[in-house]
Order: sequence, then C-alpha cells, then structure tokens
Amino acid sequence: MSTSVTCDVLPEGVLSVEQAQERILDGITAITEIELVDLKQAHGRILAEDLQADFDVPPHCNSSMDGYAFAHQSLTTHTNLTQIGISWAGRPYLGTVQLGECVRIMTGACLPAGTDTVEMQENAEKLGEQIIMHSSPKLGENVRYPGDDLKQGETILTNGRKLTAADIGLIASLGKSHINVLRKPRIAFLSTGDELKLAGMPLAWGEIYDSNRYTLNALLQNLPVDILDLGIIPDQAEAVEQAFLQAKAQSDLLITSGGVSVGDADFVASTLSRLGQVNFWKMAMKPGKPLTHGRLGNCLFFGLPGNPVSVMATFLLFARPAILKLAGHIVTQPVTYTAKTLTPLKKTPGRKDFQRGIYTSTERGYEVKTTGKQESHLLRSMSQANCFIVLERAWGDLEAGTQVQILPFDNLV
Repeated sequence: MSTSVTCDVLPEGVLSVEQAQERILDGITAITEIELVDLKQAHGRILAEDLQADFDVPPHCNSSMDGYAFAHQSLTTHTNLTQIGISWAGRPYLGTVQLGECVRIMTGACLPAGTDTVEMQENAEKLGEQIIMHSSPKLGENVRYPGDDLKQGETILTNGRKLTAADIGLIASLGKSHINVLRKPRIAFLSTGDELKLAGMPLAWGEIYDSNRYTLNALLQNLPVDILDLGIIPDQAEAVEQAFLQAKAQSDLLITSGGVSVGDADFVASTLSRLGQVNFWKMAMKPGKPLTHGRLGNCLFFGLPGNPVSVMATFLLFARPAILKLAGHIVTQPVTYTAKTLTPLKKTPGRKDFQRGIYTSTERGYEVKTTGKQESHLLRSMSQANCFIVLERAWGDLEAGTQVQILPFDNLV
C-alpha cells in the first residue's frame, strides 16, 4: 500500500519527466554529415546509403558438405562412381565430370562442370578409385546455388540502419572494405566548482575529488560518440564563458555538471542564457530536479546537477536518449519490469522518484530491495544498485510487498 496526494498538478514552471524527455527529443535533428570509414570500424554506426549487391552471393555453385560431387543422373545407371579428381575450396577442379564419375569435394568448393549433387562423405565408402554410395541423395542435395544469400542488384541494407555484426559480415561478403556512415556526434563535457580537484592531486581542507567527469567519460564510452573532456572549470563567469565558447565551436553537445542552481557562484544557467538559449531547468523528479537544457548556437546543452547520483540519473534519462537521436538512432523508452519490493520504501509525494535498488529474478518473478539511504551525494548507492526503482509522482511511502516498476541499468548503459 502507498499514500498519495489527491492532486497531481505540477507547480508552475516545473516539468514532469515525460514532458522533459519529449521536449528534448522533439528539438533534436540527427546529424546528416557523412564519413567514409573502414568496415572494421563500422559496427554500431548508422549506415548513410542504400547498399546493393554488385554480384550474386555466393557467386557460384558450391558444396555445403565434405563429400563427393556427381551428376544425379549417374545413380540411374551406376552402382559405383569413379573418382577422377578433387575440388578444394579456392582450388576448384577444372575438368568436366562425365556420367559414372565423381569428384571428391570440400565444403565451400565449386561444383565442377557436369555435376549437380553432393553426397556427404559419411554416406559413401571409398574402395580404391571406386566410390560406393550407401544412400540415394536427392537431386541438388548439399549444393549451394548462386544468389542463395544475395541476388545481384538486390538492396540488402537501407540508409539509416544501425549496423550489426551480421551486417558487417554481409557487407564484407560483397568485398566492400569501406562504408559511408553518419558522422559521430562530438560530445564535450566538464565539471564546475572551486572545490574540485583532479584524481591523484593532494586535497586541501574543503576540497573534494571530481568524480563526475570520470562517470560521464565512462557513460559516454558506451555511446557512438567522439569525446572532448574540457576538464574542471572554476566558479568564475569568465572561465565558464570561455569553456562554453570552446564547446560551441568544437562540439555538437556540451554536458556540464554542477553550477545549475541559483547560488551566487553558479554561472552555468546565466552564461547559457547570455550566449545561447535556455529551455527549462526544473523537473518533478528525484534525484536531479535542477537540470538545464538549451543550446549554444548549433551545440546542444545539458547542465546536470552537481551531486553524483543526480548526474547519473539525469544523464541516463535525458542526455543519453538525446545523444542517440543526434547520432541517428531510433530512440525508444527503456524497458521496465514489475517487481515486488522486499523492503519498505520512503517517498514524499510530488516528484517521480528513481531510487537505487537491487533486483533479482526468481521463480516467483522479479523482486527488488533498496540499497538503503537515497541521498543524491551517495555515489556508492549507484555502485551497489543494478536498477532504478521507479515511483510515480503521486505516491507516498510504500510497504514491503508492493508491486513497483524497476528499470534495470542493463537497459540503459
């Protein structure tokens, strides 16, 4: 059971998670620039052309088995067949096989002239040059025909397809070593804050290590993007402006962490407003209420909160799908599952909660428990968790045994 508010109306100027996601995606157009890449580097990329087969694949009749190739008509007049040669894969037998004759053939080897059927070696016995058949194969058995896979002139892959490993092999079977794909988005990111220090440097009193850039770098490495790390930017208006101008000139999308609230030392939203466009910055979600979205000219912008859990949640729910659409991917909502909570869940009505949880799959279905404290500065809770427990805005506290929705991290990263 859970408690809920009687009215689910949002405060003025505050967006729901769904409204924010919709607005973000509606404002994004996929990159159209094309680049030619080596086929070995094309996995997961978006194809930027229609591909036709220039020839039949396979290009010739070949054997699907190790065995013996012969004319099927021979079986009507001959009990045994005389082996007159061998056809190897890549080294075909070049003569013509007459009735009553056969050729030893290997898998993938061309069928010699005069043959139309292959008997697998397990069903034949060799006595000298005589081959005794122990079964009666059908006409054309164990033969692969030209164009079985691809017909000359056939369109095999279309513009806009995300290339899979099978697609790469298919393209390679046509002898293509390079392919036209959409250019990868260039993603710049930075952290803001005078208190932040690079890992490996000594800390003074009041300083902390910057974890957000490492988190963002790892999350971005799972996406089809080129990455530009702009480092730690101090809480100075001029420094923030210079970083923004660099990102505007060199990237398609800028992600910042920290400095998106209304404090005296928070310059992200004000700088974005001065140099570009701010679309919104409050959402009815927890963690991650302050999120700035906008543009710097043609460069998209996401200003994520400073707390590390909020950074991960807002990146996964908002920035990640935006990046995928920018890269030309078809964006769909991640799959959620229904699970029974094994622990009570604390929640205040009014914001959609994404609490950190640990779920397991049992014979009774999915079960989930909380990682404990849910404060947004507790990054360890994300390290321990394998899912978000998604709690609707109107809900209050939930008792153990309540059915909830879970969003596995595997569906997000």
